[in-house]
Amino acid sequence: MQVFGIRRNIWRRKQGATHEIGSENHCMDKIDREILRTLELDGRCSFTDLGAAVHLSANAAAERVRRLLESGAIVGIHAVVDPAALGLTIEAQIDVKLRPTTTADAFERAIRDVAQVSTATLVTGSFDYALRVACSDRADLAAVTEMIRERAGAQETYSRIILREVHLGRAAAKRAPRRSGQARRR
Repeated sequence: MQVFGIRRNIWRRKQGATHEIGSENHCMDKIDREILRTLELDGRCSFTDLGAAVHLSANAAAERVRRLLESGAIVGIHAVVDPAALGLTIEAQIDVKLRPTTTADAFERAIRDVAQVSTATLVTGSFDYALRVACSDRADLAAVTEMIRERAGAQETYSRIILREVHLGRAAAKRAPRRSGQARRR
């Protein structure tokens, strides 16, 4: 990636491994940015529809998406699942302050296989991590919190149950529920 003529490498941590992003010096143009906006709104968009949206052939659109995947501009394509559909009816945020002897890597390893933890974000401030969890009930939330304290190296936790979440900006468009009877355009 070129920034004022200087090559800049960006590092991202993904699933326990560190990946270098932007090392191919791929400059993103207006069409690439439009492809990203379109895929953010509908990740299942066909290459034919994507190409039509950005005035390219389906093959040219597919090639651009392949390059965007390889460069790391697109980090994943996945379904956004409602936790309640899986029986996980309580979502919460848990702030975690680590014990002085617990490293960030050790904490991440300890929580990696905890099914209820959907995200773990290393943050600044009085706590070290902000966790997003989805649990089946209050007892499950209490068990997860206790496990984090006892086995993952947490010195202190602060939990908040999520009552409602509003998605704003581009995230709102891609997560907006479809009304019944509303047909998908293809």
